[in-house]
Amino acid sequence: MEIPRSLAPDVQIPEPIEYKDDASEVENLKNQVDEIFVKVDQLEQRLNEVEQFYTIASRKQRSASTPKSLSALKDKDKEKQVASFKKRQQDAARREAAAAKRMQELMRQFHTILRQITQHKWAGPFMQPVDVEGLGLHDYFDVIEKPMDFSTVKSKMEAKDGNGYKNVREICADVRLIFKNAMKYNEERVDEHVMAKTLLGKFEEKWLQLLPKVHEEEKRRKEEEAEAQLDIQLAQEAAHAKMAKDLSIELDDVDAHLEELRELVLQNCRKMTTEEKRRLGAALTQLSAEDLNKALLIVAQNDPNFQAAADEVFLDMDAQSESTLWKLKLFVKDTLQVGKSPACVGGTTNNMNNTSNYQNNNNKRKREICVALAKTSHKKTKKLSI
Repeated sequence: MEIPRSLAPDVQIPEPIEYKDDASEVENLKNQVDEIFVKVDQLEQRLNEVEQFYTIASRKQRSASTPKSLSALKDKDKEKQVASFKKRQQDAARREAAAAKRMQELMRQFHTILRQITQHKWAGPFMQPVDVEGLGLHDYFDVIEKPMDFSTVKSKMEAKDGNGYKNVREICADVRLIFKNAMKYNEERVDEHVMAKTLLGKFEEKWLQLLPKVHEEEKRRKEEEAEAQLDIQLAQEAAHAKMAKDLSIELDDVDAHLEELRELVLQNCRKMTTEEKRRLGAALTQLSAEDLNKALLIVAQNDPNFQAAADEVFLDMDAQSESTLWKLKLFVKDTLQVGKSPACVGGTTNNMNNTSNYQNNNNKRKREICVALAKTSHKKTKKLSI
């Protein structure tokens, strides 16, 4: 019988699902759902971590000074970068050892310069800290912000506790400070000022001879640091890519488990009465064209021979499986009472419906495909015969 929408009788919304009276089975299902919710919370935290990482990586990528991220590279370039990354990982220790050796050589050459300067006949006043109290220089610390001398420079060069110099430029800055402090505190005609100015000039001449090697080493170190930064970034991206892949697999497992639970719930539902089938059929005629298409797709999923795409569809309620009927009842209930969750009767809780809602959220893309399919396949009002 075909029921025109305009003449359809008032329809009662299908009642909540009723399950077979098996308290232990219901409790078991409830516990499984609770476990899934805990698992989902854990997955969500990991997913937020992955999203946060890629958000930060995307911002950094827009900076010109930041190496390209692995995800931004073309597949061909990406393979090269990954292969290069693995090779650089193997060579990392060797590169660090070579860099340390080069720095030691620069330090040795700089130490030669210092020895030549400190052996000069005028170097005596600058070898030890200024004896402020002994010389009665009461205003010395008002004029000089950072005192410096060659003994302090030597101690920092030999320090191995992390407080030493990191590169020769730091040493150079302190050597200059020794002479500039003397020139700042003493007037130009004072011996200490003249001695400091002379020694500073000699030091600058020798420093200029070493400077090309310093520039070369700094350039090399900068390139190696950029490579190391890229290595770290690639390692992080590889780790998060694996995490994202694992998350996808785990989410698929959760979806599959939820579907199994849903099927188990439907299998444990009591047999639908003739009157309930009649009310369900009448309720289907109250759905919008879009929702009706979705309902018919539910039938088609369980019955490959069902022609859900036809403009006029005959639905034999008695020929449908109990699983299909209860799926339809759930769908109609959710659709006609938006925002209300069907409660379970007979010792159950709302967790089953929460399970369904979560599964629907996780299958958003699948639903969108179904909706799009329904819209393109049914452009005119579908007639449903029950």
